[in-house]
Amino acid sequence: MAITKTAPQDSAEPGDTEAEGGGKEGRGKEGREQEGRHLNSPLVLTLLLLTAVMFQDPIRGALAAPVMQSWMTVFVAVMVQALPFLVLGVLLSAAIAVFVPPSFFARALPKRPALAVPVAGAAGAVLPGCECASVPVAGALVRRGVTPAAALAFLLSAPAINPIVLTATAVAFPGNPEMVLARFVASLLVACSMGWLWHRVGRTDWLRPPARPSHEGQGRGAAFWGSVRHDVTHAGGFLVIGAMAAATLKAVVPAQWLSLAAENPVLSVLVLAALAVLLSICSEADAFVAASLTQFSLTARLTFLVVGPMIDLKLFAMQAGTFGRAFALRFAPATFALAVVVSALTGTVLL
Repeated sequence: MAITKTAPQDSAEPGDTEAEGGGKEGRGKEGREQEGRHLNSPLVLTLLLLTAVMFQDPIRGALAAPVMQSWMTVFVAVMVQALPFLVLGVLLSAAIAVFVPPSFFARALPKRPALAVPVAGAAGAVLPGCECASVPVAGALVRRGVTPAAALAFLLSAPAINPIVLTATAVAFPGNPEMVLARFVASLLVACSMGWLWHRVGRTDWLRPPARPSHEGQGRGAAFWGSVRHDVTHAGGFLVIGAMAAATLKAVVPAQWLSLAAENPVLSVLVLAALAVLLSICSEADAFVAASLTQFSLTARLTFLVVGPMIDLKLFAMQAGTFGRAFALRFAPATFALAVVVSALTGTVLL
């Protein structure tokens, strides 16, 4: 009886393999072509430059208008004054976040939370850092065992009373040196008060500690420059927005509107407090924006400087992402209300 051998049904011919490989290669090429069609930053910049060249005559005519001349003058003045402090603050905050171990703070703080809160708040006066850096640093402190009340006091004080911020405030208000003292006192009072308040009424289930370090898996050099790039991009973008808003207020908004808000002591404080939240300006640069709002009182501008580094739109998002939404929904409104009250009282006494 003859036995007939049959080839396995799943055997692949050489041509099939080549076809499959060609298919994979084709799909890979198609994916790369799709990725290449996506917009990226250089392409967007090139498109914007080409658009500006094509419409240069209308743009030149618009910029020649008196309103735009005034707008550009205020915008450039704010940017030129603020940029050196912004860059220096970003470099120092990145160095602290990367090269100073979080365990150092845990060893340096007292064990009792009531005493650790003012010590952590005062530490913000000697450790430069913007609010973008203070949130991950505070998260690292909580993760390393620092009492949350002390970590939150540091979170609020570091971007508000550090040497870079106070120096920038002195430069922005050369004729009002008392503004530096008022900002320091009001910000430190708010930071310590919020720390003590959390120690008294805060609950552990409201606070979700961060799960991992910010620079895990990176070398110190890569983490440092990564932090610098991140902070410059974010803080610089918010500075541009703040400078544009300040220039718009000066050049476009009718003077009688601002005068009406500025003449009412209570309304002026509330307006600038809300403006600080909406603009979300980096603390190294907010003094120059506040100094340009000359129609408002020093107390109202002090409120702008105290509220901004402690709670604004970007800080609320960062706090919710680091510590949880339940924490941010309770901590942010309490911080805002306390900052407004304390800054108004401090301004009444010192300014």
